[in-house]
Amino acid sequence: MAFDKKLLEIVACPVCKGKLEYDKANQQLICRADRLAYAINEGIPVLLENKATPWNEEA
Repeated sequence: MAFDKKLLEIVACPVCKGKLEYDKANQQLICRADRLAYAINEGIPVLLENKATPWNEEA
């Protein structure tokens, strides 16, 4: 199942409530402010702070 990009209009980072960006190559949502990546499993974003991974722009 593919991620529906329309969700980006309504979802927010659970930590800072900021905007998230879609990383299609890695199937994750990125919060640049908190430098966190949230996985997308079977088209569903896992927006749990304890499941987020550190995000590095160079990676």
